Amino acid sequence: MADTDPRPLTLRDVSEASGVSEMTVSRVLRNRGDVSEATRAKVLEAAKTLGYVPNKIAGALASQRVNLVAVIIPSMRNMVFPEVMAGIASVLEDTELQPVVGITDYLPEKEERVLYEMLSWRPSGVIIAGLEHTEAAKAMMKASGIPVVEIMDIDGTPVDCAVGISHRRAGREMAKAILRAGYQKIGFLGTKMPLDHRARKRFEGFTEALAKSGVEVVDQEFYSGGSALKKGREMTQAILEREPEIDFLYYSNDMIGAGGLLYLMEQGRDIPGEIGLAGFNGVELLQGLPRQLATMDAHRAEIGRKAAQIIASRVENPEAEYERIVELTPKIAYGDTLRR
Repeated sequence: MADTDPRPLTLRDVSEASGVSEMTVSRVLRNRGDVSEATRAKVLEAAKTLGYVPNKIAGALASQRVNLVAVIIPSMRNMVFPEVMAGIASVLEDTELQPVVGITDYLPEKEERVLYEMLSWRPSGVIIAGLEHTEAAKAMMKASGIPVVEIMDIDGTPVDCAVGISHRRAGREMAKAILRAGYQKIGFLGTKMPLDHRARKRFEGFTEALAKSGVEVVDQEFYSGGSALKKGREMTQAILEREPEIDFLYYSNDMIGAGGLLYLMEQGRDIPGEIGLAGFNGVELLQGLPRQLATMDAHRAEIGRKAAQIIASRVENPEAEYERIVELTPKIAYGDTLRR
């Protein structure tokens, strides 16, 4: 599918929307000149609503794009996004395009600032994690006139196009596998989820599938910050002290799951007979553990490759056909912690 790119926004659009002259708009956006606070507020609100981003490329280059692809991701501290970046780089290295990375720390307001700064340098495309953004960020992406690929998630409506997995389906499939294996008293352990939308969607799919079989999550344990392995151990100990009858623990990611696995092995628990465990992400690093944690591969490198391919092909040929939503299907790896 190919969409007609929107006309790039100009100072005139902001001038008309705010009811002040283009010269005044320019002074406000460059933070120069003597402009009243009321006028300044009116101009900034109009620009934000339209999604207008000033162009930092001066003079003769002002109408040009630079050979940069803005890649906006929440973190580089976990094992997830470096693999996505590797996938993106493997495709772009054969083109003139170069990825430039911005980190948001899962904060919507920070994402908005990072996006604003990156768009001001007129990149050739944007790859951004997730489908949940502020209204101002969505307006900027829609008005940018360049390809935008939202990655990791397809449970929602993209601004332009999306590449990822259905996290709700991933949660449902894991719940079904756990129930098929005969586990009934299930605990959930994960990050605090107000801002981790993909973890929240997996949990929603998970509990929805359990409910269809008349099963509820017995107890939950959440954390924020700190070492994931250490937190996994602490959370596992805490939830089992509260609910010793739990026979399965589902972790929102593999790193805390690995911490839980190490704790249970130290306790001499029969895994997966007495108690089972599963995580999410298929982190390759954990293949060195003495037991393999059941998990789901989220296709991180492939998501990066496909997103970069969409950007590269549309930069080369703006009329190129492309899929609006590219869905990849994660598969369960049962490892040594989930009965078959």
